[in-house]
Amino acid sequence: MIAIVHYGLGNVGAIANIYKKLGIAATLATSAAELNAASRIILPGVGAFDWAMGRLNDSGMREALEHAVQVDKKPLLGICVGMQMLARRSDEGKLAGLGWIEGEVKRFDVASVTQLPHMGWNDVAPSEGNGLFSDLASGARFYFLHSYYFRAASEGHVLAVTDYNGPFASSVRAANVYGVQFHPEKSHQWGVKLLKNFAEV
Repeated sequence: MIAIVHYGLGNVGAIANIYKKLGIAATLATSAAELNAASRIILPGVGAFDWAMGRLNDSGMREALEHAVQVDKKPLLGICVGMQMLARRSDEGKLAGLGWIEGEVKRFDVASVTQLPHMGWNDVAPSEGNGLFSDLASGARFYFLHSYYFRAASEGHVLAVTDYNGPFASSVRAANVYGVQFHPEKSHQWGVKLLKNFAEV
C-alpha cells in the first residue's frame, strides 16, 4: 500500500487516480495509523516552503512520518515542494526542513534565467538508468512549476539534472528517500511510468 500524505497540499487526487488506473493500491493518508500501515509514502507539495512545513507540522503525522522513513526505512518520494522539504532549510522561509537529504533550497538567480517561475515542460537527465528512472533515460519530459531549486550538499545525492540556463538537480536521493522537483502527476506517460517505478523500488 502506498500512502499519499494528505495534509492539505498537492495534487493528491491526481496521484491516487494514476495508481488506481495502474492497479496499485494507494490511499490518501490523514493519520499516523495510515502511514504506519503503508509500505511506501508519497509527500506531495505546492506553494511556499514555510506554508507546507507548517501544514505538515500541524497535521499530526510528522512524528509517524519521520519514524516510517528514518526508522522503518520505508521508501518516500517527495514531489515539488515535497522534495524541497527534504532539505535542511530554504531561502523561501524560516522554518527548518525535514533534513533527510543534506542540502538547502535556493532561489533561481533572476538575472540568469529566462523567467520565474520555471514553468512548463523540460528534459530530465537521470544519472542512473534504473530504479526511479527505469526506462526513462532517453526522451522523457516532465512538467515543472517552481522558482526555487534543491542544492544538494553532495553530488552523490543528485539523481537527475535539468537545464534552466544552467543545470540544477531535478531529482535527489539519499538511501530510501527520493525527491523530484517536477510534477509526475501532470507529466503524461513519463510521469505515470515514474510513479509506477516508485511502487517497485
